[in-house]
Amino acid sequence: MVNWDDLRTVLALVRHRTLAGAGTALGLNYTTVARRISRAEEALGTVLFDRLADGYVPTEAALAVARNAERMELAEFDLTREVAARDETLAGQLVITAPQLLIGPYLAPIMAQFSQAHPEVELVVRATNELLDLTRREADLAIRISRDPGDDLMGLRLAEQQTASFASPDLAAQIAEAPQMQIPWVSFVSMTTPPKVSLEAYPNAYIRMKFDDVVPVIGAAREGLGVARLPMFIGRREPGLVQVPLLPPQPYADIWLVGHKDVWRAAKPRAFRDMLVPYFRARRGDFVA
Repeated sequence: MVNWDDLRTVLALVRHRTLAGAGTALGLNYTTVARRISRAEEALGTVLFDRLADGYVPTEAALAVARNAERMELAEFDLTREVAARDETLAGQLVITAPQLLIGPYLAPIMAQFSQAHPEVELVVRATNELLDLTRREADLAIRISRDPGDDLMGLRLAEQQTASFASPDLAAQIAEAPQMQIPWVSFVSMTTPPKVSLEAYPNAYIRMKFDDVVPVIGAAREGLGVARLPMFIGRREPGLVQVPLLPPQPYADIWLVGHKDVWRAAKPRAFRDMLVPYFRARRGDFVA
């Protein structure tokens, strides 16, 4: 008999090609991964990977194992979601994922309220902008900034959003005194010019520096390095930033609460949702002008 944990490990190694990568995906150390691979090869009576200097290369047998293991994995996820959907207890683990900058002002107060009301539920929060796979039970509920929550998910729009331009008070004063000055922007790596709408009234502007995440954009703007385009809820709450008129408020992706349809109405997600939704909706003005 081949152990399911060993088959799962073969699948992870096919996906990630290194013991360390597979171990990270499975939450194991690389020696355990290597031991499981050897055990699977012994049980199946065949070599599954060629051990090369730059990683593990799967054989045809390993690819066949991985295809079948992936179907088994999906069946496991289907099973766990079906069981979770029938769970009416307010106990055990509930995993929430949300963008980091939303957690402090909008998620933490509800976590405190929820934990007080349901002390037997263990709340786990995964702070990330990545879209975790709710089908694979990477989280039970997700707060997402998105224009489309996903066809396979249930969702509620928590708030509409707008963006605007923000700068340090010193830079804002300089712009007010000399609007024709060369205005620096701090932006994201995907942008090649300042926002086009802003250039209509302030054409003498340029991108001073780019970043790959919103946190350094905020930090650079606070230090006076340039104007930043930010969601209203960030710019308004961030100490050291003030709104400047370079960019009129612009539509931005909405904030959604989403969950897989199989677990959406289970007791723990439902109880958390019943607290979070009214809290957000009472504060919709934070997100628009």
